[in-house]
Amino acid sequence: MLRRLYDWTMDLAAHRHALAALAFISFIESSVFPIPPDVLLIPMILAARDRAWLIAAVCTAASVAGGVAGYGIGALLFDTVGQPIVAFYGYLDRFEEFQARYEEWGAWIVAGAGFTPFPYKVITITSGVMKLDFGVFMTASVISRGARFFLLAALLWYFGPPIRRFIERYLPQLTILFFVLLLGGFVALRYLF
Repeated sequence: MLRRLYDWTMDLAAHRHALAALAFISFIESSVFPIPPDVLLIPMILAARDRAWLIAAVCTAASVAGGVAGYGIGALLFDTVGQPIVAFYGYLDRFEEFQARYEEWGAWIVAGAGFTPFPYKVITITSGVMKLDFGVFMTASVISRGARFFLLAALLWYFGPPIRRFIERYLPQLTILFFVLLLGGFVALRYLF
């Protein structure tokens, strides 16, 4: 079943609407959706290495735009929209404590979450709640999200065929690792902040 899902994703990655799908996933991941865009970004670059930089640029732009939406949710709609999202991810009980750290380390928290598997959407919403300077938020978001997606694109562009063979050979183990890292990001954010 995992192999069929992988093959389906690779076929989807080569589809003519794949960039639009990636943009949509990147946008909603930055404000509400739990699955990172890497699940589509990686196969898209492996399927079309010559478009790696375009794919990374679309992913970055859509992710930052989604971050702006998350910021807006935090700044304008926290009680009605943001609070249920933060509660869904299990961070509501420690939100006040997190806010205190955010006042001192906001730009670094945005940059760290933008580059790592931490749930970026919680950070974007918190940035809005805390009224983090929007210029600082945008700078940290563009740099960290761009670094993450362009670094991944560079690695996949340079090592494409061997990485694809590696992924295909170790697909079950890599799938488990992906979900462990995703869950680890949520757990780390919950207990570190």
